[in-house]
Formats: sequence, C-alpha cells, structure tokens
Amino acid sequence: MTASAQPPRGDRGPFARRLAAVGAAPVRYARVIQTSRRMPLLQVVKTAVAATLAWIVCLLILPGQIPVFGAVAALIVVQPSVNQTFAKAIERSFGVIVGVVIAYFAGVVFGNPSWLVLAAILISLLTAWALRLGPGGTVQVPISAMLVLSIGAQTPGYAIDRILETFIGAIIAVLVNLAIVPPVRLQPARDAIAALGREVAASLDGLGGLLEKPSTAAERTGALIEVRLLGPMLVRARAELATAEESLLFNPRRSAHRDSLGRDNEILAMLTVLANRVPGMVRALDDHYDESLPQEPTASGLSSELARAAHDLRLLLGLPEPAHQGEGFDEGPALTQPFIVLAPSARHWVLIGSLIEDLRRVHEVIVLAGRSGSATQ
Repeated sequence: MTASAQPPRGDRGPFARRLAAVGAAPVRYARVIQTSRRMPLLQVVKTAVAATLAWIVCLLILPGQIPVFGAVAALIVVQPSVNQTFAKAIERSFGVIVGVVIAYFAGVVFGNPSWLVLAAILISLLTAWALRLGPGGTVQVPISAMLVLSIGAQTPGYAIDRILETFIGAIIAVLVNLAIVPPVRLQPARDAIAALGREVAASLDGLGGLLEKPSTAAERTGALIEVRLLGPMLVRARAELATAEESLLFNPRRSAHRDSLGRDNEILAMLTVLANRVPGMVRALDDHYDESLPQEPTASGLSSELARAAHDLRLLLGLPEPAHQGEGFDEGPALTQPFIVLAPSARHWVLIGSLIEDLRRVHEVIVLAGRSGSATQ
C-alpha cells in the first residue's frame, strides 16, 4: 500500500489562501515595513556609539535627569552622509528650541491645566507649518512642547536643560559621523554611469545593424523599446551622482575624490546628450524606413560610423568590447577618418541627412569628452 501523495512544499494551506484572497497575507505587510536594501552595519555602529556617548556626556554635564533628549537627538542626527548629519542636527535643534519656547510661554500664560498639552501640540503643528519646516522638524516641535509640559512643568530649569541635552546629542552625532569613516558613495554612481554608457553603445550598434541590412517591423519595434530604457537609466545615473556629491559635502575625504567626481560629471553630461539624441535617431529610422534603405550608398558608411562611435564610447568609459563586435577595431579610437557622404536618393535624403547631422553631434561629444579625459590625466 503506497503512502498518500504529499502536497508540494510551495503549496499554501487553506488558511493562507484565504488570507491572500482578502489581501491580508503576511508577505504583503512585510514588504511595507522592510526595505529593499539593508542599512549598512557601519551606520548601525555609528548610531549606537553616538547614542551611548550622548547619554554618558549628558549625565556628566546635567546629572539628575535621564538624558532622553540627548540620546534621541544622537539617534536621529546620525545619517549616511556628513551633509545630511549637519542638516538633521540643525533641524532637530531648531525644532526642540521652538517646541520648548511654545511650552514655556503656554505655561506662563495658562498655568498647568490638563487641556494645555493638547492645545500646545496643535499650536506647535501650526507654528511648524507656518515656518515651513520639514517632516522631521514638524514632528519635533510638538513632541518637545508636549514633553516639557507633561514632564518638566514641576521641574525648575527643565526646558533649558532639555535644549542643552539636544545640542550635546547633536554635536556628538556630528563628531562621531566625522570620526568614523564617513561613507563616500562614488561606486554606485560609477556603476550607474557605466550601465548607461553600455546601453548607449549597444543602441548605437543596433542602429547601425538596422541600417546595414534589411530589418522587420518587429526588429525595429524592439530597438525602439530598448532605446527607451535610456531615459530611466539616465534618471538613475543622475540620482546616484547627486547622492555621491552629497556624500562628499563636508567630508574630510572630499579632496581625494574631487577630480574623479568632476570627471564623472563630465562623462554624465556627454551621456546625457547621447541618451537624448540616440532615441530620436532610432525613431526617425523607424518612421522613414523602407526595404530599399540598406541599398543606399551612404547607409553602409553610416553603419560603420555608428559602430566606430560605439567602440570609442566603450573605450572612453573603460568598457569591454562585445565579442561579436570587437573585430575590425584597434585598441585606440576609431573616429579618426573623414566620412565621405554620397548623394542619397530623393526617397531617403531627409532620413540620411537627419542621421548624418545626429551622427556629427554624437562624434563631437565623444571626441570632446575623450580630449577632456586625456587632459585631466
């Protein structure tokens, strides 16, 4: 007698299926509270060190009270970059000062009735809104006012001590972030720029292939779809480079990376021109294509020039040449010979002229970027 077949391990039970049916599956809520990238362990260590030091220093300077404000300030102020840490320190300190001032004057005017805490919270929120504070500052103002009114109303000097605590925690957080290897996020920016350059070069090669031999509508549509990826990739490269620049603001290691960051900005400026121009070239080819286009005398030359441009772009970015396209080019730049244009037919002169002008601009930005790179080395 054989044992009954066991359900596959991936199958969910009836209860799990019912949860999924009503949109209450645990995995769905796990995605809400979890991030795609874990916080770096170094960031956790820096935050823990800053909070611990803030607690100890506040107890030494202001004994008699648990230094909650100082520890919380240190926890909030420590950020991935020095620039963000400075911004959080200012935001946190300003929010505490405003909240304490509101609580102080509210207590002087109205005394200590039970409804005053709620009124102070509402006034604090409106004050933060009027001052155009960010989300962190907007929350910090009512929290400070609420704590001062609810905990420190009977304690002389409580409000001033809490301001000092916050300053101590914020200063310690800034010093810790300066002392413990401030992170420099240059590599993600370079990876995003390299990925964008690789895709631009592939699009130039693909466009040359469409000019060199007959193509189907599906192939041209596929080329259009692929070239549209350049837009999101350009946005991501800009965001990563902006993050890299921010990570170097007020960073002690900024001078060591200033030149390479400037070179990355130049490369991205060149790729921005290409990423905006190449999709238009592919679109023009798709709009004006017919089966006789590959027989144009200039089509073969255009295809070769596009391949040369792709080769020089990879050479400029330090990218490897694809195995199926590496033959026929030396290790040096390929855009070194004049391109002789033969008169196109009346049917294709608009398309050929448009592609030649776009190709001239592509050549121009690649050659200029290569010269700039040679001059800075």
